[in-house]
Amino acid sequence: MAKLYFKFGAMGSSKTAQALMTKFNYEEKDQTVWLIKPATDTRDDKKDEQGKVKTVLRSRIGLFAEAEAISSDVNLFDEFVRRSADEKYSDVVICDECQFLTPMQVNQMKDLADKLDVPVLCFGLRADFQTKLFPGSRRLFEIADSISEIKSVCKCGRKATVNARFDGNGNIVIKGEQVFLGGNDSYTGMCYKCYRSLIEQTYGKEADDIFG
Repeated sequence: MAKLYFKFGAMGSSKTAQALMTKFNYEEKDQTVWLIKPATDTRDDKKDEQGKVKTVLRSRIGLFAEAEAISSDVNLFDEFVRRSADEKYSDVVICDECQFLTPMQVNQMKDLADKLDVPVLCFGLRADFQTKLFPGSRRLFEIADSISEIKSVCKCGRKATVNARFDGNGNIVIKGEQVFLGGNDSYTGMCYKCYRSLIEQTYGKEADDIFG
């Protein structure tokens, strides 16, 4: 029976690379993959010669592949069925940056696994720069059949669990919108101890806004 998988990690844990390698492994076995990511993440989108925007998954180690951008109003179950009527039925669904899915879309992913027996593999972040769960990630923790952590390390050597956000001057950020697109210049995976220590050193008592 197919499962809904949630594979999460901090920034810099090679989530996208693992998603792309998983895609390669399936395709090497002559399996077809529906590779998607939420349209919220536009960092690696590019325009072709006709000016049409193409969505791309690109890892820090240089792996990349074209994907389909999914807006928040798309019913993933219905879209999968629609696509299957026009072309070969996909054997597996792989979603990168799944933290940007809506909770309802996560439900639809579960239906793909349960009702159509299609494996669904979701790769993404657990929590934001304030250590608060993304809505999509929260729902995945609630209903995914398999949950595993893609581990990475903080500069101190401990396991990185927090996605620290930094401004253009290199200062750690403690306030702002939950969604702010950025790469290694804006985010760093850290252990909670280093994260808290840096915030307290930078903001003093203002750090109580996060830690209470």
